Amino acid sequence: MKIALGVTGCIAAYKSIEVMRGLQKAGASVQVVLTRSAREFVTPLTFEALSGNPVITDMFRRDFNLSIRHIDLAQEAGLLAVVPATANILGKFARGIADDFLSTLYLSCPAPVLLAPAMNVEMWNHAAVRENVQILRARGHRFVDPEEGDLACGMQGEGRLAAVERIVAEILDQAGCTARLAGLRALITAGPTVEDIDPVRFVSNRSSGKMGYALAQAARRLGAEVTLVSGPTHLSQPAGISVIPVRSAAQMMNAVLERFDNADLVIMTAAVADFRPADYSPQKIKKDGSPAVLRLAPTEDILLELGKRKKHQLLVGFAAETGNPIACAKEKMKKKNLDLIVANDVSSGVFGADAATVHILKPGDDPVSLHQLTKSDIALRVLEVVGAILASRRGAVAPE
Repeated sequence: MKIALGVTGCIAAYKSIEVMRGLQKAGASVQVVLTRSAREFVTPLTFEALSGNPVITDMFRRDFNLSIRHIDLAQEAGLLAVVPATANILGKFARGIADDFLSTLYLSCPAPVLLAPAMNVEMWNHAAVRENVQILRARGHRFVDPEEGDLACGMQGEGRLAAVERIVAEILDQAGCTARLAGLRALITAGPTVEDIDPVRFVSNRSSGKMGYALAQAARRLGAEVTLVSGPTHLSQPAGISVIPVRSAAQMMNAVLERFDNADLVIMTAAVADFRPADYSPQKIKKDGSPAVLRLAPTEDILLELGKRKKHQLLVGFAAETGNPIACAKEKMKKKNLDLIVANDVSSGVFGADAATVHILKPGDDPVSLHQLTKSDIALRVLEVVGAILASRRGAVAPE
């Protein structure tokens, strides 16, 4: 599907480059349209160099009007997205003003429209802007509302452009570019597991679950039917995904094994506790001034068991390591019969962070290193590799 990406004059215009790249990674064809004001912040050459496609910047060019280009693009585009959308363009769209290519394209375009506003907090809250937003919402246009935070003008409040991964996800969802994993049943684990010492104390780890939840959401956007087995986290339940809450390693293993045979894709992102207390105390252990000894016993190795049982499933593991994460991940991949493993060095405090550096490894291939990407972007890159493996498997099946 072709997506028309309008970029207007705002300090956040540079983020539209990341949006374009995210859409392209998902397989969408993107035609960028820059307004005159946008060109004060970003250049057509940047978009052209990264996309390989010419950028539309003007209604009137001698080499441009052999056809009526805004009509052609309006008919070709499956979605018109404007990122960022300034107060000015919202006003033009709401009132039917067509004085440049983007506003003329809007009036000519029968496709759905998505708008990601960004502006000063006072502008966003102004009665005129609120009225224009209300008009555009009433027309059925989807908004990715701005977020609250520090603004370029030095003020703080609602008006900052929404996160790039959120905008990309909304565009892909509305454009219907979500079929890469269509028909697949994905089973994903996330978060920590918790092993109780007594009724008030437990052994666990620092996993936030963000990576597993990002993978579950990305897999759903790509068309998979997703089941998420999650240890305790503070994350909101993702829409459209079946979430199975568990607490301990034993509970997670039971939940995964119960669903493993029916899964096509299994991604074990959860940080499963390696040990549990050898002796659970049903009563709170009292502090009496003497040293306490905590004996630990190993928990179930879920990934090892899945590697033994694997038949048609594509099995992906994660390795949270210190020291030499790539070497440890290679050993783990071989030992546990994995099709793919993602390694990260957790010595620098990656748990709970929104970004990470990871290494994607396949048997026989060199590692692919991703440096300080958001976990949403990492999820998309991992699923790109998954999609390539699945495509090669389909291609390897001999015709009857």
